[in-house]
Amino acid sequence: MREFMAINQGAVRPGRVRILLASAGRELCGLPDHGTVWLRTSTMSKHLSILHHAGLIQSRKTERWVHYRLPDPPVPVAVRQALDWVHRSLAKTAEAKADASI
Repeated sequence: MREFMAINQGAVRPGRVRILLASAGRELCGLPDHGTVWLRTSTMSKHLSILHHAGLIQSRKTERWVHYRLPDPPVPVAVRQALDWVHRSLAKTAEAKADASI
């Protein structure tokens, strides 16, 4: 039940969903000047932390930067299903298309 609740908390806010959509096929850095201009740095940091805790994204650190991306396999079934659902449902929205072009 804890995993289910964490995943739902991760996908409940529009900013977090946009991060998941924008992460498809690439890494994101949590700074506005690195492509995620729709969120302030402090907001982005909080969203990334929640998504990471839920297992919806993973991170890697290079020097002083932390880069985030969708998790590599093997991924828990619930996480994979949640990510698939988000992408199937929203990948063709105007926001997702705009975020992918940044």
